[in-house]
Amino acid sequence: MQALSLCQATRRVATGNRAIFVICICLALCASGVVPVKASDERKKRSTAERALRNGDFDAAARLFREVLVKYPKDANARLRLSFALLKLRELQDAFDQAARVLAAEPNSARAYALLGSALLAVGNFKDSITAFRTSLTLDENESMAIAGLAMINFYENRLDESISGLRRAAFLDPREPDHVFNLAQAAARSERYREAANAYERFLRVAPITDADRRARIQGLIDFLRFLGEQGRLYRPAGEANAVVPFELVNNRPVVEVRLGNSKEVLRFVVDSGSGMCVVSDEAAQRIGLRSVARGGAARAIGGGGRFEIVYGFLPSLQMGAAVVENVPVYIRRFHGDAQKADGYIGLSVMAKYLTEIDYGARRISFTRNGERRAANNEAAKVSESNSDPKTTEIVARNTPSGFWSGEIRLDGIDKPLNFIIDTGASISVISEQLATREEMNRFARGARLRVFGAAGVAENVPMLVLPRLLLGAYARANVPAVVLDMNSINETAGFEQTGIIGGNVLRHFRVTFDFGRMSVRLEPLAARRTNSTEEAARRK
Repeated sequence: MQALSLCQATRRVATGNRAIFVICICLALCASGVVPVKASDERKKRSTAERALRNGDFDAAARLFREVLVKYPKDANARLRLSFALLKLRELQDAFDQAARVLAAEPNSARAYALLGSALLAVGNFKDSITAFRTSLTLDENESMAIAGLAMINFYENRLDESISGLRRAAFLDPREPDHVFNLAQAAARSERYREAANAYERFLRVAPITDADRRARIQGLIDFLRFLGEQGRLYRPAGEANAVVPFELVNNRPVVEVRLGNSKEVLRFVVDSGSGMCVVSDEAAQRIGLRSVARGGAARAIGGGGRFEIVYGFLPSLQMGAAVVENVPVYIRRFHGDAQKADGYIGLSVMAKYLTEIDYGARRISFTRNGERRAANNEAAKVSESNSDPKTTEIVARNTPSGFWSGEIRLDGIDKPLNFIIDTGASISVISEQLATREEMNRFARGARLRVFGAAGVAENVPMLVLPRLLLGAYARANVPAVVLDMNSINETAGFEQTGIIGGNVLRHFRVTFDFGRMSVRLEPLAARRTNSTEEAARRK
């Protein structure tokens, strides 16, 4: 999808007594004019296409609008509707191209800019998508798709109040668009407004096409869970000590800590997993400690096996990691695959977010800092980051996806643009998506080895492996990085914007990694550099 781009230049277009900025589209387009056309012999086909669009049959809608455009290539409305259908099908390059063709002749089309921005945002091009959305709103301040697009950027960058405000307005302006309501529900749930989230999901079920029974079952189960959570008081309530240091064991490149759940006396082993939004408990561990489901419904898509697993929700009165305690913790309960995993659960970002969380892979310990201590730690971390003379220490700005993991921009040698990778302490090895590997012709980096990969939905067999010659994390570069190639479509369906890989434990283990939720950043301090700095400091003290 890297072909989707906008020129940096803008040109001023006069419209009456006001002026607007219009983005130049970098596509070789036909210069012929595009004008709305009405033809009585095509009305039935148009009507059928519109009905297919409303009913969620986007394949049929796209096919019918293409047929209209064969006969009437200058029909701007049909081309915009085709772009919209392609966007729903995640055929993003084609959706972009169709909107761009309209703009080539109608540069004042607010809807075309909104579609352009939506396609750009879906592939993770935040900068150009913002430009497109703002241009759309300059042309029409009530263009709901542009309002929703900017609101989702606020969501990804953790400005939740602004996101909810924008999505409420978008849903008001276009109450028949299910995506606006669905995204509002996600933003409300993220900001712990569980009743509003449940109401929005119910509204979504009323306005969305009845095309995916499993998805509707999944949302109904989520509504039940949100209703339950709305009655539990404050969730993820930190307790215990304000500063806690917890030792961990590094197992298969993953940090594993001992935890206690609720009133159970049993000590369990949980992976600290920044690649999971919520905490997860294995069905076996849940049975041992008497943890029961409070809601369920539908199936989630994930990597491995058949690609799906049943969604079952549970609720923990408390989760204790050494002296750090978090009360009222929602969890997933699911089957774990593979004896090699040897874990009872995963501690997700929802718990980690209550602390400044530092994972020191060298010392094998995790530091949790909360409440009033957290702000001071944030400020101190910022000062240290700014004054640190080691050029290899780096900070990655993170974005939070609807599915609950952190995504940061990294670079690979030979690829001009930054790529969105999940920062995942729960992954043993790094990952490259099949789509990226194919697009960038990475076969030259392939190794003969085939691996077995354990995922949430089962086991993936005979997975190919690459060795990336050079991976850049901010100012830090690491050479010869092993990475498996996996189909990440199941992740991208819920991520909101394209994820092209995962930075796993085989890379992260070489750092002290700090997850700073106040600043939405991941700080990476190479262990070798840290040892050098410690030695120099000891020498100065002598």
